[in-house]
Amino acid sequence: MILCLDVGNSHIYGGVFEQDKLQLQFRYPSDLQCTSDQLGVFFKSILRENQLDPSSIKQIAVCSVVPSLDYSLRSSLIKYFGIDPFFLKAGVKTGLKIQYKNTHEVGADRIADAIAAMHLFPEKNLIVIDLGTATTFDILSKDRAYLGGVIIPGIHIAMKALNENTAKLPPVNILKPQEVTGQSTVTNIQAGLYYGHLGAMREILRMIAVEQFQGEKPVVIGTGGFAYLFEAEGLFNVIIQDLVLQGLRLSLQKNSELVA
Repeated sequence: MILCLDVGNSHIYGGVFEQDKLQLQFRYPSDLQCTSDQLGVFFKSILRENQLDPSSIKQIAVCSVVPSLDYSLRSSLIKYFGIDPFFLKAGVKTGLKIQYKNTHEVGADRIADAIAAMHLFPEKNLIVIDLGTATTFDILSKDRAYLGGVIIPGIHIAMKALNENTAKLPPVNILKPQEVTGQSTVTNIQAGLYYGHLGAMREILRMIAVEQFQGEKPVVIGTGGFAYLFEAEGLFNVIIQDLVLQGLRLSLQKNSELVA
């Protein structure tokens, strides 16, 4: 079995594959104070709680956008699983032609998303929208070129910014309001967050199609924790919540000589 871990700014999103079948998904807060023992105990516990034997894990793949956690994470996996994990990063095989001024700047999670998207939709122009802590757009041509992307604040970050930088605006639950016109401060904020994000995504998608694909409509893939909020809006051709995990599994296969 393969353990895949996506270390994000809010959570570690993990999954266990048996061959190409995802058997388990889980999340754990990516607290910068996490020790290797805390992480190792959690990983083993979550496997056992789901009737999976930790000793069945034979390979581990990681993508991380939190460098300060990488040492503790690697130490935990070596100590508790006896496996030095494969880290997806610049310099490994991806199967993509990355057209970025500095390839080291591309987040490993975005590369994982792109690898999986190209595998699932070969010879298609693609846009992957990952709605997590940030909302990212990754633009991929049908000839496997990673053309670049767009980053905007995630919907939860926007809510926190309003709350933390104003005296009277409260934190709110993030949801889809029935109407854009709110009748209270809370519903005003909820409508602004939801429809503001929706409008931004629609305009960015429109501009990408014109700028990169000469108006030809690409396949749009939604992923990340908040993608489900917008599933009825006609933005996405498909939502694939585990896209980053699939990309990690595929990248591990592409770089098998590094983890043999």
